[in-house]
Formats: sequence, structure tokens, C-alpha cells
Amino acid sequence: MKSVLRALIPLAIFLALVGFLFKGLFLNPKEIPSPLVGKPAPQFDLPRLDNPEATFSPKEMLGKVWMLNAWASWCPSCVEEHPVLVELAKTGIVPIVGLDYKDTRPEALQWLEKGGNPYVAVAVDADGRVGIDYGVYGVPETYVIDKSGLIAYKQTGPLNARNLNETILPLVEKLQAQ
Repeated sequence: MKSVLRALIPLAIFLALVGFLFKGLFLNPKEIPSPLVGKPAPQFDLPRLDNPEATFSPKEMLGKVWMLNAWASWCPSCVEEHPVLVELAKTGIVPIVGLDYKDTRPEALQWLEKGGNPYVAVAVDADGRVGIDYGVYGVPETYVIDKSGLIAYKQTGPLNARNLNETILPLVEKLQAQ
């Protein structure tokens, strides 16, 4: 009897692993769940890109629904996303704050000058520590933050018309009505 049990334990472990791997085949690799959704947005006080003597803190946005967009001038996907942000900013629907992630000030300023600046403020996260607090896997990433400072949604990867219109804008509208 003991020998049968000893033989079944490795078989059970093997079947469990196969089950997990099979389930993984049906997951979307772009959907990375964030443990921060539903929790307060990490606080920071970082220098502003436009004026290094001034700082930006998420506390400034309390009472507003807003978006935090982590980006960098060296990021190819950010180039793809940027026109979407510029057009969104023109509508005035939701303020967008930029988090310039592991970038240099001159390159970031030049990039915004060339492509347009959709941000009400840009905080400089030169060493990436704030990005770590937010769980940034890679830029671009966008967070929707509610009036009380809770993270309501995280978009990993570039924004496009589809995810903006189908997911983010309806969420922003709902949060603004609350």
C-alpha cells in the first residue's frame, strides 16, 4: 500500500503542474494583474520636468479623477501611444500626469517639444524608485486614480483608441460621477 502511495504522489504533482501549464495557454500575456488596484496610489514628491526646483506629488490631485502615465523618451511603445495621449488631453476629459521614467531631462524635454505635451505635470523618476512603488514592469503604463487617491485601473502597454474608448474612458466617467 505504501509503495502505491509513493507512486501516486509524483503523479499527482505532475498532473497539477500540467493543469497549471494548460491554464496558462489561455491567459493574455498583456494582462498583468496589479496588486495595487483598489489600494491607495503610492505617494511621492518628485522634481517636475519643466521646473526642477518645483515638485509634484499625487496629493495635488486629490478630489480629481486623473491618469498617471509612465513613459520615457527612449521607449518605442511610448512613441506609438503618444498621439493618443495628445488627443485625449485636447478633450479635457481627464487630467494626465506624466511620470518620466529612467530618462534624462534634455531628451524628455526634446521629446515632448517634438510630439506635444499632453501632461498637466511631469514628474521625473530618474532612478525608477517611484516606478518600482507603482509596480511598473516597463513603459508605457497608465494608471487611473480616483478622487480619493485609490488606483482604479492599470493599463500595461500602450494606450490605443480601443482600450481608451472601451475601458478607460467609461471608467473615468463612472468615477467622476461618484
